[in-house]
This record gives sequence, structure tokens and C-alpha cells, in this order.
Amino acid sequence: MKELLLTKTSMAIEQNERIQETVQKERKRLLNFIRQRVNNVADAEDILQDVFYQFTEYLRLGSQIDSITGWLFAVTRNKITDWFRKKRETPFSDNTLEYDGEETLFLSEILPDPSSKTDTPMLRKMLAETIMEAIEELPAEQRTVFLQHEVEGKSFKEMAVETGLSINTLLSRKRYAVLYLRERLAELYQELLNN
Repeated sequence: MKELLLTKTSMAIEQNERIQETVQKERKRLLNFIRQRVNNVADAEDILQDVFYQFTEYLRLGSQIDSITGWLFAVTRNKITDWFRKKRETPFSDNTLEYDGEETLFLSEILPDPSSKTDTPMLRKMLAETIMEAIEELPAEQRTVFLQHEVEGKSFKEMAVETGLSINTLLSRKRYAVLYLRERLAELYQELLNN
């Protein structure tokens, strides 16, 4: 019995050390990633705390994570998406898209609320297929900027350095990509409403 207790205590200590090491190692990168998308420092810190809380709970449940960095960035993207959904005041059907800065140009803004009662697995599948088709239909420059920013998490500044293009050009390409995706999803919703 004592050995079992010692083993559990030892595992808990190792787990806490692993959590602390991960937080120290990844904190700055994750915060920079969030700050590229969320202007308010307090909101960015809140999102980061939510990510680390989820990470801690996940590990304490005994779940295994193959790539901690990849997992943390995926969770961070989801938390940012959730934050934008909560913050968003205009419904999806509103076709206006303000062009005030990069925080208004995320894929999360054109997706429906995941807590919606109509969001079934079939609808999610149709949305995913429509988005993938629409991304393929984008002009190459828009598609590249969109995927690098949304999927790879690159900042416009990083892309500008890599490509030699101005940040405004990249922002404009991303904006057109988002507008096109919004239009395609609006068509899908219209079809669903008419059926």
C-alpha cells in the first residue's frame, strides 16, 4: 500500500514538473501567437490561462499527448475561435465585413456557432467539404496567404519577410479569401434553408 502511494506521489510530482517545464517553454510563443490575433493584452492572457488550464486537466486525467507543442497550438486556435465567437455581435447572415485589422479576418468569424442546435455531424461535414472546395477555388495567392495565416499560424509580418510583399497586400489577399469563403457558406446556408 505504501509503495502504491509513493508511486502515485512520484507520478504526480513528475507530472507537475512536466507541466511547469511546458508552461515555461511554450508560454512566450503561445502568448505571441495569441497577441497576433487578439489586441487586448488582458484577453490574450485569459486565453493563454485557459489553454494551460486545459493542458493541465488533460494531463491529470492521464491522457497522452504525442506532440505537446502541436496540441497546445491547436487548443490555442480553438480558444481564440471561441473568444471571437463570444465577442462577435453581428450574425453570420450579415454580409458586411469590417476591414479594421487582422482580428476581423479569421475563419472563425464565418463559421456558425458550435453550440447551435442545428449543428449536426452531417451539417459539419457539409461545411467542411464546402470550405475545402472553396479554398481550392481561391486564386493561388489568396489561398497561400489564407492557409499560412489560418492553418500554419504565420503572422502577416512573417509572410511579408518571406515573400517580399507588403503587409497591406497580404491583408488584402486574406480579406478577399475570407469574403469568398463567406459567400460560399452563405450559398450553402441558403440551400439548406430552402430544402
